[in-house]
Amino acid sequence: MYGELVPVGGGDTIPLLKPILVVGRRESCDIVLRFTNVSGQHCQLSLEGGYWFVQDMNSQNGTKVNGGRIVRKRLDSGDLLSMAKHKYTIKYSPTDNGAIGPPPDDEAELENVLSKSLLERAGLQRKPDFNRDSRRYNPLNDEAGHMKQRREYE
Repeated sequence: MYGELVPVGGGDTIPLLKPILVVGRRESCDIVLRFTNVSGQHCQLSLEGGYWFVQDMNSQNGTKVNGGRIVRKRLDSGDLLSMAKHKYTIKYSPTDNGAIGPPPDDEAELENVLSKSLLERAGLQRKPDFNRDSRRYNPLNDEAGHMKQRREYE
């Protein structure tokens, strides 16, 4: 076991049994939360370097850590994880999970990803299209044949 989620207000703890867990309402999820305000695939928990990270999966009602809405964030033991309005405290030991040295920065990878365009991240480049402007209709262009005809009748 890599840790556990403890429901705030009581209830059964949820063991974190695998290094990657999908949390959501669907039966195919690793952790199933049967609440209507939890998305089918709400978020993903992943164990990286001995630390748990949470990533929202474009959920309808959001994922929060310690009250702040997140896209991706490192979870430290004792942090409050909220999926929709359902709150859990995460409990785990980074050293038991193989952590060595200081905790990794939770924002560095996200900034690296967001600083590049989708084409760059896929290793693609846009080809320059020099004829792009010449194919477009320009209503201010007096060279267009129909504009000349129209002006003759004005």
